Amino acid sequence: MTYDRLVCANCAAPVAEGRCPVCRANRERLTPPGLSPAMLLTLAIALLAAIALLAAVRTV
Repeated sequence: MTYDRLVCANCAAPVAEGRCPVCRANRERLTPPGLSPAMLLTLAIALLAAIALLAAVRTV
């Protein structure tokens, strides 16, 4: 289950909105650690650019 469907017992708002400190703490606790999708996309683009640059240098 993800936090976007949970309701906070402290403020009765969705936890995903993070209205109170309890919501924000639980949202941080439930968010998986690691790289965001935007960071993964950036790393993939950088890797492809490095491979293309390496291929261009080798053909010269």
